[in-house]
Amino acid sequence: MVSLINVLDGWQKHNELLVKMISPLSRQDLDLSAGDGLWPVRVLACHIVSARAWWFKSWMDEGSEEFGRLVTIDDEEMDKPSRDAAAICEALDTSWAEVSRCLSKWSEADLDAKFQRPIPNAAGERPTRDRRYIIWHVAEHDVHHGGEISLTLGMHGRKGLDL
Repeated sequence: MVSLINVLDGWQKHNELLVKMISPLSRQDLDLSAGDGLWPVRVLACHIVSARAWWFKSWMDEGSEEFGRLVTIDDEEMDKPSRDAAAICEALDTSWAEVSRCLSKWSEADLDAKFQRPIPNAAGERPTRDRRYIIWHVAEHDVHHGGEISLTLGMHGRKGLDL
């Protein structure tokens, strides 16, 4: 049996690069954004963590209670920024450990499992998604916002993702 972690090993590398990029940032660097009204680096990084927790813990009930508490980390940083780079990197690593644990235990046969949205969306619906969709969505979400962080830092003369 081939576990999904072996197929998706680049995702782990992406998390490592995110941590490497964010770890040296000052609080001022974390407040940088690409423009007025756009999320700062701190919120983007926390949003990556939040999405992992939302999809894996809230939708699929995978992971620890600590992981579940990360669902609101992005909202917390928007409302009252408080985390430094070390705390954000710890959240990235903690959430990645939970995702990695799941990917290590699942095989292709597990991808068809279906899950219903835990709370209604804005339209009052509770759509169903399969594990395949959830994994892909979270992976592409990580890459999208990681690139956004890299672009934002580069716009301000800071080092971005070192691919």
